[in-house]
Amino acid sequence: QVQLVESGGGLVQAGGSLRLSCTASTSTISISVMGWYRQAPEKQRELVATITSGGSTNYADSVKGRFTISRDNAKNTVYLQMDSLKPEDTAVYYCNRRFPTLPWGQGTQVTVSS
Repeated sequence: QVQLVESGGGLVQAGGSLRLSCTASTSTISISVMGWYRQAPEKQRELVATITSGGSTNYADSVKGRFTISRDNAKNTVYLQMDSLKPEDTAVYYCNRRFPTLPWGQGTQVTVSS
C-alpha cells in the first residue's frame, strides 16, 4: 500500500517561512497530479496548491504569491515552500494525489503565532 509521509511543520511567527516535504513510498506519484491540502480545527480540508507531473502549478487565492509547490520526481517527493506566513495558515498540512486519492498520511502541523 502506498504511504505518504509529510514533514517540516512547526511553530513559526507571523511573517516567517517553512518548507514542507511529502515523500511517497512509490514512484507512482511521479506521473500524477499532486496536491497540498490543509485542515484547520473544526474546518473542512481545503486544497491549497497543485502541481502536474510536468511542473505546472495552481494555487488557492488565499496562498497565491506566498506559497510555492514543487516536486522532485526522482525522490518521489513534493514540497511546499511557505513564506510570509499568517496566523490563518495554522492547520495540519497533507499531501495527496489529486485523483484518485491515496490513503492519507498523518500530516504535519503548522502553527503560526501572531
